[in-house]
Amino acid sequence: MSRTAEPASVTVSTPSVLLNPSHTQHRPTAVGSADRIRVMKFVGIFAIGGTERQVVNIGKGLDKSRFDLRFATLNKVGELLAECDAQSWAIDEYKIRRLYGLATMRKQIEFGKTLRRARTQILHAYGIYPNVFAIPAARLAGVPVTIGSIRDIGDTYTYWQHQVQKHCLRMADHIVVNAEAIKRDLLQRGYDAKRLSVIPNGIDCERFRLPGNGEAVRREWNIPPGVPVVGVLARLLRIKGQDVFLRAAALIASTNPQVRFVIVGDNNIDQQYKEELKELTRRLGLEDRVIFTGFRMDVPDLLAALSIVVSPSLGLEGLSNSLLESMATGLPVVATRVGGTPEIVEDGESGLLVPPGDPSALAAAISRLLQDRMTAKRLGQSARRQVLSRYSLEQAVASTERLYEDLLLQARHKGRVKERARS
Repeated sequence: MSRTAEPASVTVSTPSVLLNPSHTQHRPTAVGSADRIRVMKFVGIFAIGGTERQVVNIGKGLDKSRFDLRFATLNKVGELLAECDAQSWAIDEYKIRRLYGLATMRKQIEFGKTLRRARTQILHAYGIYPNVFAIPAARLAGVPVTIGSIRDIGDTYTYWQHQVQKHCLRMADHIVVNAEAIKRDLLQRGYDAKRLSVIPNGIDCERFRLPGNGEAVRREWNIPPGVPVVGVLARLLRIKGQDVFLRAAALIASTNPQVRFVIVGDNNIDQQYKEELKELTRRLGLEDRVIFTGFRMDVPDLLAALSIVVSPSLGLEGLSNSLLESMATGLPVVATRVGGTPEIVEDGESGLLVPPGDPSALAAAISRLLQDRMTAKRLGQSARRQVLSRYSLEQAVASTERLYEDLLLQARHKGRVKERARS
């Protein structure tokens, strides 16, 4: 059945989805217990990143007896593909050079055919490029429910990028964000509050219980036991602020030469910033004190070797996965006051917050935790309790399942879901 010209507003109640414990219970599917809901998730790439990690983790957590999951992507590459293969997920690639033009339209038509062939009931796109590519195609293909996701503030987007995404998201039934800060930003940009839900990131808290004392990783890094190690875990991007971290490290090293610094992450697409960071390390005289690890999959083991975790982001953040993972281990954190970070780090209670782009303030906060071990321990314990109570993977999965079922039920009531013979 074809869709009407304007998508009808839905009335999913975000507070009831996220905060009412009864909503984490198993509930029957909206389309009959014998049918699984057919979901297509669309991501830009499968590289290690906060969005990609959340998509894969929530995909693993969805109840397989209730949801039939498959994926599509603009670029079928990345470290997380191995985990997808282990789940036997079907992944279709739609490689394009730009978001407009005849070649892109052909790919969108091809994607629409895939959606119809798979009898997709829910299309969920993540990020500006998947939103713009996939949502119009799904709308034209008659997919009953289309969902977009915005997972950062979009500080680096141009005016026209914001406008194009907003136009495409008008075609979606609902938009999921992972932070209240993003929701506020979208409301200021004129988005419809009735079509917005906040589902925070979810962390596998059991995986991030500290495994031992990190001795093996410290030996790999040639760092003796007892030496403080301060680390950043993030993709190497200017907006992530690793250069600010290095300047703060130089200030700390001038008065505390024992401290070591670790930068975990890489950027296989653009190596320029990485080379600039290494040159800055040399100029600051930190070659013997800073370790660049590149991409690592053994994040819990790395965290076990750290004393403090820093998030020096300059902007863009929704909810930082690496920050939540660090907090889940009970490590003290220092973070910049950007995006959704103040929602998960309460200054002086579950971590320390500093202004973005201020090496002196960052160095002062890190030094405070290095000098006051009792405060560092208290903040770390409080951070772990907070993640366990508010940001577990189980909560994120349950909220996502509830949203899918509610939206599909509403679509059925509006006559969008065709009654089909069961396969």
